[in-house]
Amino acid sequence: MNALSNTFDVAIIGGGVIGLGVARALAQRGVRDVLIVERSSLGAEASSAAAGMLAPQAEADTADDFFQLCCQSRDLYPAFAQSLYAETGIDIELETSGTLYLAFTEEDERELVKRYEWQTRAGLEVEQLSASTAKLLEPCISERVCAGLRFPLDTQVENRRLISALATANEALGVNVLTGVSVDSLNIKRNRVTGIETSRGFVACEKVVIAGGAWTSQVINEALPNPRIEPVRGQMVSFEATPQITRHVIYSPRGYVVPRRDGRLLAGSTTEHAGFDKRVTAAGVQSIVTSALEISASIARLPLTSTWAGLRPRAADGLPVLGPCAEIAGVFYATGHYRNGILLTPITAELLVRAIVDEEVSPPLQIFLPDRFQLVTVS
Repeated sequence: MNALSNTFDVAIIGGGVIGLGVARALAQRGVRDVLIVERSSLGAEASSAAAGMLAPQAEADTADDFFQLCCQSRDLYPAFAQSLYAETGIDIELETSGTLYLAFTEEDERELVKRYEWQTRAGLEVEQLSASTAKLLEPCISERVCAGLRFPLDTQVENRRLISALATANEALGVNVLTGVSVDSLNIKRNRVTGIETSRGFVACEKVVIAGGAWTSQVINEALPNPRIEPVRGQMVSFEATPQITRHVIYSPRGYVVPRRDGRLLAGSTTEHAGFDKRVTAAGVQSIVTSALEISASIARLPLTSTWAGLRPRAADGLPVLGPCAEIAGVFYATGHYRNGILLTPITAELLVRAIVDEEVSPPLQIFLPDRFQLVTVS
């Protein structure tokens, strides 16, 4: 497709779930000429490497603005999954069995009590479990379990099916896609974006969405706020579990396991500052397997079938970067989702479309705007 000969209303840099979600939402709102430019293939990076958990309550230590954003997005998922299925016939396998968080030490137990107390005070749905109750729910868990929490609203999706559904939906909506094409910089004149410079030449556009994940900082111009996106490697392990040994996603303070309908049991993950190195290491796999065996000794009998790693995009302050750039008209950010790209896809798409189409900066965006960062400095 010779897309570079055209002018587009909106160009989206990045074809992961965030870029795909924003493109779909724009097309649904009537934006006719939308282009996704992806350096690799659609969803090939962090989106496909994720575990697909939608578990803000299991992971949060406080009810701050970021937690509220995560819960809002999680609660959009039932309608989001249903609409994607209606559009594409692809089931993204939204599971509603809930998430367990288990304690195996006295320190773990103290952490669980704190989490239960603040979430109960906040009026959130959470259940406190004794060791015996946890074992009744999931007989596979270790005899060493001390206590647990159950979060009935924390769920999961099959992230690779989510990528397929979003890609199919965008194709049906007429969104243009360029894969295997990198973006070098934004073209800016008189404080307004006029297009993007790519490895295949110049693309003219009135608006640009920066959704480049871990590669975001490589396209930031000196005139733009710099969130200093860093790649953070997360390694993963997959076991064959047929039949499945657990119904729930199960967390401990050191790791997690995620059952899939196709018989895979995913386990993760590491948090490593290794640059753009996506190689799997013996130490990483050993750490993941150790944490998984702490959750369930039954995992020792399962065949280990695959390993992989992805690069999570972390901004300098650890929060997502969302919304319009105040300095340069027509530039919007949708990046820095770190460990929550799958979870935050629906809310990111919704908020970005309001900002782009309706020129409305919704209250949930205020704390995440790119202008909290300084402009790029040129050395």
